[in-house]
Amino acid sequence: MNFDELKLNKQLLSAIADLGYKKPTPIQEQIIPKILDGHDVLGIAPTGTGKTAAFVLPILRKLNYAQGDHPRALIFVPTRELAVQVYENAVKYAVNTDIRCSRLIGGMGMQAQLKEVQKGVDLIVATPGRFMDIYSRGEIHLKKVQTLVLDEADKMMDMGFLPQLNSILEIIPNKRQNLLFSATFHPKVEELTEEFLDFPVKIEVNVDMMVIDLVDQYLYRVPNAKTKLNLLVHLLRIHEDYSRVLIFARTRETAENIHKYLNRMEIGEWKAIHANKGQNTRLNAYQEFSEGKIRGIVATDVAARGIDVSEVSHVINFDAPVMYTDYVHRVGRTGRAEKEGVAITFASEVEHYHIRKIEELIGQEIKLLKIPKEVELLDTSYDEKQAFAREIDRQKRKEDPTYQGAFHDRKKAALKNPNKANHKTIQAYKFIAEEGNNHKNKGKGKGKSKAKVPKPKRKGKKR
Repeated sequence: MNFDELKLNKQLLSAIADLGYKKPTPIQEQIIPKILDGHDVLGIAPTGTGKTAAFVLPILRKLNYAQGDHPRALIFVPTRELAVQVYENAVKYAVNTDIRCSRLIGGMGMQAQLKEVQKGVDLIVATPGRFMDIYSRGEIHLKKVQTLVLDEADKMMDMGFLPQLNSILEIIPNKRQNLLFSATFHPKVEELTEEFLDFPVKIEVNVDMMVIDLVDQYLYRVPNAKTKLNLLVHLLRIHEDYSRVLIFARTRETAENIHKYLNRMEIGEWKAIHANKGQNTRLNAYQEFSEGKIRGIVATDVAARGIDVSEVSHVINFDAPVMYTDYVHRVGRTGRAEKEGVAITFASEVEHYHIRKIEELIGQEIKLLKIPKEVELLDTSYDEKQAFAREIDRQKRKEDPTYQGAFHDRKKAALKNPNKANHKTIQAYKFIAEEGNNHKNKGKGKGKSKAKVPKPKRKGKKR
């Protein structure tokens, strides 16, 4: 199928051709006609499937041209970065039309956004909080709204946006088209679907197949945080093709510390994206990464939701995610636009539990690689060993509520609170920020040894 078979107008077809779009992705083939026919749609699809174009293009087709002063379509997303991404895509698609698009997000001047809305707008892309702030000032009139989109609904639920969404649903016209997109269909999303959608068409892209078909996945079993760092530096030094890399960390502190350490080691320029970074800093880092001006970004899961770059060479999971669908989001940053990608995960003993759960989700084993002999294996500190033991107890208790565990009597309070139980693990990663100068020149030149990580091989077997 070609885009000209999807009933898009000449203006949109010309814009997407200029952007290099050759043919629609599977989700675009299925969803665009349903939206144009006026159906409510539930789309279940991971990152990298082309879902943004799947809903923005038909919305622009239905808007057709600028009309009046008030918005006719609203798109809500969970993060500022994703709002910027969707907005920029909408502007690119609408370049040959007079349709007016606006973004309403926190972290940027409200007055400028107010002025933009006051000039007249057809399509608004917003985070729920900033939208309600501006609406409460009486600057947005919603009687003309025909289409409402909730993107990344699963993350919206996880981030506690339900009250704002309920408020939005109360103030927009009942007669409208509703479009909901999510990477997963967990119970909260199912509940939202029942309230939000009217006889929806459900279109689902197989999450497992997206990961299996487009990304080669590898796993290193690494004893501790310090050895993870040694392995990371080794891979970056010996592989020049690790040219545009996304490194994921579980906490903002770990992300910040890794980025500082990599810059000290002089293996390319790195930026960090996490919740403690200002909005402009995060957007600038994203822009530099998109343009290839820096080698990579170290990010937390939520902060990286807006990253949409087609040329990501590698995704490295410094920490295994404890939200298993986040693994799909992470590795989906590479292998986009039908290009193959590589994802590498570092897992300590305590993270093996999460790896098993991830493998169950994606329906295949992640290929295990041996740590190169050039990488120094460091001893695990006492604090980290204790943190591992506590977390393993917690994991076993989750599987078997009757399990007592080594810390049953002495550490009940820690076990009741996983964040506290993981505190010392987090503390163990603090060394990253302080070290670097002592190791700055350690091993320089050794990377030329050509001790190769195996080249990506095609797909693992489904279990």
